[in-house]
Amino acid sequence: MARATAEPETDRQPAAPAGEWFGHPRGLSTLFFTELWERFSYYGMRAILVLFMTHAVATGGMGLTDSIATGIYGLYTAAVYLSALPGGWMADRLLGQRRAVFIGGAIIAAGHFTMGVPSIATFYTGLALIVIGTGLLKPNVSAMVGELYPEGGARRDAGFSIYYMGINTGAFFGPLVCGYLGENVDWHLGFSAAGVGMVLGLVQYWWGGRHLGAAGQLHAEARSPGARARAGRGLALGLGGAAGLALVLAGLQSTGAIRVTLLGVVDATGYFIVALAAVYLGYVAFFCRLTPAERGRVGVIAVCFMASAVFWSGFEQAGSSMNLFAERLTDRGVLGWEMPASWLQSVNALFIILLAPVFSAVWLYLGSRSPSIPVKFAYGLVQLGLGFLVMAWASMYTGNGNLVNPSWLVVTYFLHTTGELCLSPVGLSSITKLSPPRFVGQMMGIWFMGSALGNLIAGRVAGFIETLPLPQLFGSVALFAGGFGLLLLLFAARPIRTMAGDVR
Repeated sequence: MARATAEPETDRQPAAPAGEWFGHPRGLSTLFFTELWERFSYYGMRAILVLFMTHAVATGGMGLTDSIATGIYGLYTAAVYLSALPGGWMADRLLGQRRAVFIGGAIIAAGHFTMGVPSIATFYTGLALIVIGTGLLKPNVSAMVGELYPEGGARRDAGFSIYYMGINTGAFFGPLVCGYLGENVDWHLGFSAAGVGMVLGLVQYWWGGRHLGAAGQLHAEARSPGARARAGRGLALGLGGAAGLALVLAGLQSTGAIRVTLLGVVDATGYFIVALAAVYLGYVAFFCRLTPAERGRVGVIAVCFMASAVFWSGFEQAGSSMNLFAERLTDRGVLGWEMPASWLQSVNALFIILLAPVFSAVWLYLGSRSPSIPVKFAYGLVQLGLGFLVMAWASMYTGNGNLVNPSWLVVTYFLHTTGELCLSPVGLSSITKLSPPRFVGQMMGIWFMGSALGNLIAGRVAGFIETLPLPQLFGSVALFAGGFGLLLLLFAARPIRTMAGDVR
């Protein structure tokens, strides 16, 4: 434990020791492989989650309807990212990012192994544990990558692109392993395999902690007794408030004063995320003694939040509506053998692995001529919209029991991948540069809240696969995402670039 979590004796210690890994700080390799195995576990389990819930009880599934299963999926994936805000707060105020990542990984592993036990109670308990663990791990491991590059600049963007390759290497192999075991052997064995992956990630994180230097350690001001006491009181207040709210809602439900439904909870959670992000960003901007330049950058983070939510509301249908499309409407036969539907979840990750170095090289080559943050985001949204136009076109050939070629999904995932590479790694890097120094972990949490909102909307929209014609469903998503991207490109890019100041 000392190797991974010991605090430095002096704040003048460099962020990372000397030594490089493919031209980058050596600590990047530790975080690269940590995120690789965490994403193996996350995407491996995600690839079979909706399939497990919608399969009949007789085949080992839960027998849920599409709308209920995708609603649960949306709530779970949203909660995974929503938990990034309290996870970032705990790292900034109590644990330090280094310790938070290790504790979070251990809780994630426990969650996957819990899901490996076949019962309804362990299924939902496992999901809850994964949510808690990911909230501690996800925002803080990304923030630590930024700390390895105190000089900033294009090299940091390139480092995040390499780190993003680690994410997607895990996302490629996770569905292949967990998907095969889940669909062909036993669903719960697939869930357990995801837990094994997270354990491997924890082992290498412990071993590679010596390469991180002071990156991820608790800041000096947070280590003072007074700061720790205030943080402890804040944590107790937050937990007490959440428990009290849960008890009030349970009481109202039991007396019949309110009627809580799954889809109602989904909608209410969406409103809550929007309100929480707006209140928190407003508080930071106007009540935390920021300079005018810092306040403008917080405004840019708000735009990044909205663009992120729109992008992931389409992209994250990969695990829900597009996963069901792959299972039910796609010809997966290969020489007399039927490929698991979940394997198509690896296509996006494969394209990321192939194309991330290309995009990284392009951003480095362009240097100061590289498109601004809002322009890159707009490109990503437009390409997402084009991908859903392909899906709408493919859906026109699925009537009367017809199955379409998997190439439709492959082309869609290619367009979604190029869009993702314009938005996601750029967004991760931008948040670390735009954030006021003492709010980096929490602003990274805001970025992941945008992902949470997008995932929630994705699950909600995917539920219409039962009632809405697929060309209309996918066409509406294409219009929404592509239209937002065009508006951002045509009308908002210049003022947002001005608000960002010297951050590119």
